[in-house]
Amino acid sequence: MAAPDPELGEVLFELTRNGPYLKCSAIHAATGIEVSALGPANQPEALKRVAIAKLKRALLSR
Repeated sequence: MAAPDPELGEVLFELTRNGPYLKCSAIHAATGIEVSALGPANQPEALKRVAIAKLKRALLSR
């Protein structure tokens, strides 16, 4: 699933469930940089927010 972010442009998300946990991978479409966040499976939107924050930090450190 893809979602636009005003600061980042297009960001692709991949959600993978493993039992009670969910892994959210966020990929910056323009650069291909990928980060991930792990958390409870019942909080996908919160994991997306964490992944976006991690992606912003990763892009700033380049």
